[in-house]
Amino acid sequence: AINPPTPVEKLEAALDHVDMVLVMSVHPGFGGQKFIPDVLSKVEALRGRYGFTKDVEMDGGIDRETVALCARAGANVLVAGTAIYGATDPAGEVGELRRRALAARGDR
Repeated sequence: AINPPTPVEKLEAALDHVDMVLVMSVHPGFGGQKFIPDVLSKVEALRGRYGFTKDVEMDGGIDRETVALCARAGANVLVAGTAIYGATDPAGEVGELRRRALAARGDR
């Protein structure tokens, strides 16, 4: 796992030994924080420059506005807390987030 200020290069030596990389898209500690868009470049680097093909998870600030950005960058595991638990229809919100992520990746 890497926090927003941690350079993705810090993971390089470990990439052949892990099944997943978690890219935090907020500072850990509490829910409801605003998504930090600069972290998208870390996911893109993992997929592109490093050729990392295993799971890339993003956690923090994932909602209807950010889920497609994360999916397009290459994240395939997305953690949404406030967006789901704050929704009037949590199950419906999960479905909508999933639909938007798949559409962003081109999976219909």
